[in-house]
Amino acid sequence: MTVKEFAEQSGFRVINLAENAGEVLIRQSYCCDLLSIAMTKVPEGAAWVTVMSNINTLAVASLTEAACVIVAENAAAAGDFAAKAKEQGITVLHTELPVFDAALMVYQALHAESGV
Repeated sequence: MTVKEFAEQSGFRVINLAENAGEVLIRQSYCCDLLSIAMTKVPEGAAWVTVMSNINTLAVASLTEAACVIVAENAAAAGDFAAKAKEQGITVLHTELPVFDAALMVYQALHAESGV
């Protein structure tokens, strides 16, 4: 499933939709709020679900080649988070759901698509 397809079907608020969102595939979900751990553990192509919403989060997303960032639990974006996401071409979605529930939505969407 592409990031754009997930963004459209999830109902999450779009903070930024990268130009290539129709081509980038989500392969799995990943949850982590500790940036130093996420930097070494976010799998390439993951929809990274976190409550961290600052420019350091975007740096980690870029380094790890995450498919997108999902900011959960209605966490407020700090400073020019949205502008920096646009500048760096990172798709960021926002939801009031808890981290687990947001990651579960990704999981369910991926498995509904594959029929597993």
